[in-house]
Amino acid sequence: MVHPVDAQPDPDQRRDGHDHEDSDIGSAPSSRKNGDDFAPVYRVGAPPRLKLINEFKIAIKETLFPDDPFRQFKDQPRPQKIRLGVEGMFPILEWGRTYTLSKFKGDLIAGLTIASLCIPQDIGYAKLANLDPQYGLYSSFLPPFVYAVMGSSRDIAIGPVAVVSILLGTLVRNEIDDIKSADYHRLIITSTFFAGVFQAVLGICRFGFLIDFLSHASIVGFMAGAAITIGLQQLKLLLGIQTFTKKTDIISVMKSVWGAVHHGWNWQTILIGVFFLIFLLTAKYIGKKNRRLFWVPAVAPLISVILATLIVYLSRSDKHGVQIVNHIKKGINPSSISQLAFSGTLLVKGVKIGFVAALIALTEGIAIGRTFAALKDYHLDGNKEMLAMGVMNVAGSLTSCYVTTGSFSRSAVNYNAGCRSAVSNVVMSIVVLLTLLVITPLFKYTPNAILASIIISAVINLIDIKAAHLIWKTDKLDFLACVGAFIGVVFKSVEYGLLIAVALSFGKILLQVTRPRTALLGRIPGTNIFRNIEQYPDASKIHGILVVRIDSAMYFSNANYIRERILRWVDDEGDKIQEKAQMKLQFLVVEMSPIIDIDTSGIHALEELHTVFQKRDLQLALANPGRAVIDKLFSSKFVDTIGQEWIFLTVGEAVQTCSRRLKFDV
Repeated sequence: MVHPVDAQPDPDQRRDGHDHEDSDIGSAPSSRKNGDDFAPVYRVGAPPRLKLINEFKIAIKETLFPDDPFRQFKDQPRPQKIRLGVEGMFPILEWGRTYTLSKFKGDLIAGLTIASLCIPQDIGYAKLANLDPQYGLYSSFLPPFVYAVMGSSRDIAIGPVAVVSILLGTLVRNEIDDIKSADYHRLIITSTFFAGVFQAVLGICRFGFLIDFLSHASIVGFMAGAAITIGLQQLKLLLGIQTFTKKTDIISVMKSVWGAVHHGWNWQTILIGVFFLIFLLTAKYIGKKNRRLFWVPAVAPLISVILATLIVYLSRSDKHGVQIVNHIKKGINPSSISQLAFSGTLLVKGVKIGFVAALIALTEGIAIGRTFAALKDYHLDGNKEMLAMGVMNVAGSLTSCYVTTGSFSRSAVNYNAGCRSAVSNVVMSIVVLLTLLVITPLFKYTPNAILASIIISAVINLIDIKAAHLIWKTDKLDFLACVGAFIGVVFKSVEYGLLIAVALSFGKILLQVTRPRTALLGRIPGTNIFRNIEQYPDASKIHGILVVRIDSAMYFSNANYIRERILRWVDDEGDKIQEKAQMKLQFLVVEMSPIIDIDTSGIHALEELHTVFQKRDLQLALANPGRAVIDKLFSSKFVDTIGQEWIFLTVGEAVQTCSRRLKFDV
């Protein structure tokens, strides 16, 4: 609350009677006295204190429920609340009531289109996870069904993705080297189960904000590095190399490639792979140039598989060293419940790997969902998405699937094909089911080189040079995080790149918190507005008064720095005054509107400043403190220490009061 005190004339004859800076404390109209202009000066009082339980409730609500998800339940009868709750858990019950035949036509076309893309991709992605080809198809059958019932995105196409596949395959292989062993497969299934559990728990507990700790910049670098790593891994299949390194870093891979140049490369394999890679990239270019031809890059992978399979079958290139898929197990997903490990070392490893895979899958899936939701102008509930993806991965782990999420390439095709709802995922699942039941024997002569070409053409989109350039121009620290994550993935491994991405994201937060920006403020000519003198060179400082602003909350992590920074401002200003023989510095005004909160360490720093300034005959004044800050200043008795008359509503009023009290003989 604010209390008006005696108004005094403004010695600077300001044009504008009010400081236009925002304040959450309050304001009051200007006053007149005896026909003369007077500037209002207010005493900032303590706001009404909330009960501790109310403060706790507000903090919990703003942390876990910032979108107020329960507002729709207010003033609703019990049956309506139950219906809304069930629809919240299963969104299909809400949009399904208005689903029409015309919408189904769009979903049918979109589902058939993404199915033609996902089938060859799934076979290739399974190899990235060091699994047999059928596991990729399994993972595009059941999980999309579950997501269609529980997901809130209309555009996401669910299935295995390259980044999660290579991540899962690398992490599990680090624990179990023999990819053909039963334990390797058990660890994959167990990791998938716990990935789903973590995702569901994050959604239920509304901890979705945790994935935001992976900054956009670090994700751009991580994805680009993962794309390079995935592409390098495909050189084994693209060149027909039999013996290849198990490491994923670029140096080890290139040594392995060049070491096999004289005796390991197969020219027929190279011919097939390079030809169809050019074909796929050309199709992608056509689709990018003309959006109405979106179906060209979508069907190109399936056409490539069919043509390459026919070429190998008719020429019997497999007899001349061309590696082929050879066998894809026929039939729908077998149960994998018995393969889950709930004890021993596999349990510990599964929990660890599952947590990492869960975060990466969520980050990619929700980012894709939000992108397309913005394009169609509808709301995507991140916490519902986490729950839906968690349930689908738990269900997948019970039916021989590995970790799935939203695929950017398939989602883009789904969007361009005119999908209207998640039914397109159901159509895709049905096509994958028919493939598992009928078509899998036809993939016997499919060359591995064509799968490598499909994967390379798919992951190229993960390298976003424009985004990296924009990050460089916008924020150099962000660019450092981007480059660090990229280098970590390319030169070490996917998990090291992820670790670097997280570490640099946290590092940037810590740097910004512990070393906040500060600024000297000056008065804009002809006004009573105070702004950063570096941003506004015309802004002038007031002789004898120094105005500073702290652009951060004051916590234990930065309180000492802020105190030292203010003292340096004062010392620097004192040196300048001495050189120019100007009026001695007598007042320091701290603009506190950016200080959204303060703790005991921050208050202690202000107390130390006040003590130091008293010895220097320098008065400390505070301007525009927010509600949380002024409340704590009163509670800690700091207001009594400094004097309530030295806490002002605006910087302008603080400077006005200080100007009246300047001693001109010093």
